[in-house]
Amino acid sequence: MTTTPPGTRPLNSIGLMSGTSLDGIDAALITTDGERVAARGPALTLPYPSAFRDRLRALLGREPEPSWQGMIDELTDRHADAVRRLLDAAGLAAGSVDVVGFHGQTVLHRPQRRQTVQIGDSQRLADQLGIPVVGDLRQADVAAGGQGAPLVPLYHAALAEPLAKPLAVLNIGGVANLTWIGGGIGGGIGSGAGEPGLLAFDTGPGNALIDDFVRERTGSAYDDGGRLAAAGRADGARVMAWLRHDFFRRPWPKSLDRNDFAFAAPAVAALSTEDGAATLAAFTARAVVFSLPLLPAPPLRILVCGGGRHNPVLLQTIANGCGLPVEPVEAVGWRGDSIEAEAFAFLAVRALRRLPLTLPSTTGVPAPLTGGILYQPADRGG
Repeated sequence: MTTTPPGTRPLNSIGLMSGTSLDGIDAALITTDGERVAARGPALTLPYPSAFRDRLRALLGREPEPSWQGMIDELTDRHADAVRRLLDAAGLAAGSVDVVGFHGQTVLHRPQRRQTVQIGDSQRLADQLGIPVVGDLRQADVAAGGQGAPLVPLYHAALAEPLAKPLAVLNIGGVANLTWIGGGIGGGIGSGAGEPGLLAFDTGPGNALIDDFVRERTGSAYDDGGRLAAAGRADGARVMAWLRHDFFRRPWPKSLDRNDFAFAAPAVAALSTEDGAATLAAFTARAVVFSLPLLPAPPLRILVCGGGRHNPVLLQTIANGCGLPVEPVEAVGWRGDSIEAEAFAFLAVRALRRLPLTLPSTTGVPAPLTGGILYQPADRGG
């Protein structure tokens, strides 16, 4: 695998991400050659209406069926709308964008069975926008025996190039994942060489358990500002029992489905709303702390992105448990709500240039591997 040739023109790329938190669609525009980020343009979040979110939630953990087609079309159309709104905000025409990176919505993730399912119609999206779309970004990795997740570490490494290392980047979405970036990525991120300087894995639950619990108890989509958890008392015995799950003893790389820790939900049913939120937040935070001994060296700091960074109870519990600075990524000028969308814009350009999207140390794939499928708009031909 060769690196991108010097002087290759950076491309304008839009990334789309609809995560397992099911809160909506993140869209972001960056300019990149697939190795460096030349510029970061506008970003936005298009929230899902509650009724649509409920219909999506009903698909989680299930195999796709023909009856889902209407839902897949609607999901795709909502992504197209997000792109149009982003272009309007930027004052750009579709023709000024070279590619769209389309993640789709994960409904099932079982890499041990070489299966990962993201719904969404990449061809429909390309045709609606008149822009080439790179989709199916996880499938090649899983087919080759990788975990198919996390996919963002190479983008984290590109952003972190000027920062002191070792560094950890923690994404707390529906599931939480950690990227460890060592003192140097020998050979650069273009070729995937030097992967021991970069590793990643899912640490455990993220916001999914808390969000689902709070939604059931209060009707709210999440614990706004961690207020419920802050008012409650965590059941430490339950948390320690959950941490005896086999997942936490496995070495990296490893990944999770959103519902892998659903057993925790009935366990907190008898607790008050505040104590239940505090207990689930403690589980997410302690799982992160529990994972840190797996790293080659302690990071100097932990930078947090994703919706979980808005929950001060989570961040404080992690900091108390590890004794390290734990800060939202805004502390270093990154955009915590759009990093994953930016990452899929970045990966789309890497896919066009046949650069690796995943490494043995990030997903367990046998060798650095590219991926993604390019879908040309009908009016541009194949």
